[in-house]
Amino acid sequence: MTTRGVLYVHSAPRALCPHVEWAVAGVLGTRVNLDWIRQPAAPGTWRSEFSWQAEAGTASKLASALRGWHLLRFEVTAEPCPTAEGERYSCTPDLGIFHAVTGIHGDILIPEDRLRAALTRAQQGETDLEAEIAKLLGKPWDDELEPFRYAGEGAPVRWLHQVV
Repeated sequence: MTTRGVLYVHSAPRALCPHVEWAVAGVLGTRVNLDWIRQPAAPGTWRSEFSWQAEAGTASKLASALRGWHLLRFEVTAEPCPTAEGERYSCTPDLGIFHAVTGIHGDILIPEDRLRAALTRAQQGETDLEAEIAKLLGKPWDDELEPFRYAGEGAPVRWLHQVV
């Protein structure tokens, strides 16, 4: 079963761009040439967007392939399909990686055990419940990535409809 998704590279140093392409190509099993444009939110960095279609689980493979580079900001999304929920991965140099399961309308679905753990930490005075829920929803990552998303409006997107 296949799904569709998008890789958003929000910022990457120029020297890292070919390595990102090689990593994505390694996951997708096909040659990848991303269209890189300057990222005005972080001078000296580049951004790209790439739509893909592949088997369910590809978003996690892409996120794993890219997560080791400290200077890279990216997001990977996958739409739900009959055999899998949707996914969203966000990664920043300061925060690391965030993963969320998404439903058919794009809403983040938080598992019951994670909610219970957040409640327990808040009840024990370890943290504030509002802050815990914000983390579960990926708010710190959204806050950090929003200027990079906004700077990329109007950027070209390349659609890849089939990967064999």
